[in-house]
Amino acid sequence: MGLKAVKGTRDFYPEQMALRNWLADAWRRVSVRNGFVEFDGPVLEYLDLYRAKSGDEIVSQLFNFTDRGGRDLALRPEITPTLARMVNARINSLPRPIKWFSIPRLFRAENPQKGRLREFFQWNVDVIGSEDVLADAECIFTAVDFLAEVGLTPGDVVVRIGSRPLTAAMLRKVGVPDENMDAALAALDKRPRVPAEAFADMAADAGVPAGRVADLCAFQDAEDLSAAAAAIGEAPGVADEIARLEALMGRLAQMDVGDYCRLDLRMVRGLAYYTGVVYEIFDAAGSLGGVGGGGRYDNLLEVLGGPAVGATGFGMGDVVLAILLEEKGKLPDLAARLDAFVVPGGDGQAEDVLRVLARLRRAGVVADASMRANLGKALKEANKRRAAYAVIVRSGSVAVKDLATGNQASVPDETFLAEPKKYLQ
Repeated sequence: MGLKAVKGTRDFYPEQMALRNWLADAWRRVSVRNGFVEFDGPVLEYLDLYRAKSGDEIVSQLFNFTDRGGRDLALRPEITPTLARMVNARINSLPRPIKWFSIPRLFRAENPQKGRLREFFQWNVDVIGSEDVLADAECIFTAVDFLAEVGLTPGDVVVRIGSRPLTAAMLRKVGVPDENMDAALAALDKRPRVPAEAFADMAADAGVPAGRVADLCAFQDAEDLSAAAAAIGEAPGVADEIARLEALMGRLAQMDVGDYCRLDLRMVRGLAYYTGVVYEIFDAAGSLGGVGGGGRYDNLLEVLGGPAVGATGFGMGDVVLAILLEEKGKLPDLAARLDAFVVPGGDGQAEDVLRVLARLRRAGVVADASMRANLGKALKEANKRRAAYAVIVRSGSVAVKDLATGNQASVPDETFLAEPKKYLQ
């Protein structure tokens, strides 16, 4: 039996590699123009880095092992803990706000399914060192800037924005004790994806009083912040968080991306370290899982041994994104192309073909060649390779044939070699 790729991983043949590079190039381009600089870290981290962030239950969700030195290590499932560790190491020398992005390869020990693999790439954008709501707006804007760049409109995708503090305040109002808060938040995070009866059972298991589930759902389904505030009533910090959300939505409108964004208090996000605004990006039809998501995580650096520093950011994976772009017909034609394909115009032209080919490549032209003596077959090969021009080398001259129009012009070989790009326009 032949060996296959490990389940949940991918082989990147040239056509898949072209898509991966296209996405990474777009992520990088959008990040840089929004003022972010690139970083990366090791694929291997100490398992304790993730235990410190998420507790012992995270271990079953990771690929982890003990090395020959007895150290517990893990393949990174996300880049944010690495980011926090790296920033903590140089916190006093980094100018703030710290605006970093990364495109890491990540690993998660989960059951592969549509849109979820064990190995994937993810675009991460973070702002550290700012508690201003503008930092949250910048991250959301950067995500939308990319979505618009690849042709996704407000009719294709939506950024649904919620609030962990408001949700926690509502949970306390309905009687959930603080020790049950993480479990209750995790249950609420699953609510949009499960039937009402199943959610009621999950909420009860998480400590939500049976008679208050309807109140909790009414809060999550609030159409605006006024209705959400009325559902919670008087509680510490609620007015401030309402004001922050209002300011955030205002900033997004000012940055002309408000049509992509919606208030949706069902958005909770599963990771326990979120402390403020949270959001997820979905296809508008709701037929796929989340394309990306993020939020504010002001406590993470402190949990990992650093100072209390404001932090916010998001991640966007390549798997669901590629599915969405394909379904929407937004993927460009990424098939490999040549600017020029050099062919001999007769026998005994091999040395001249190589000389022309080398000169084209040194001039920055994407070029390849054939040594077929049969010109007709060589031109068919040029078309098969999707070349824009065929460069036909003859004794003392070069003919440049536009393969789209069929037009052809001949010039002395030394004239062509002096400025080859001039004739490929």
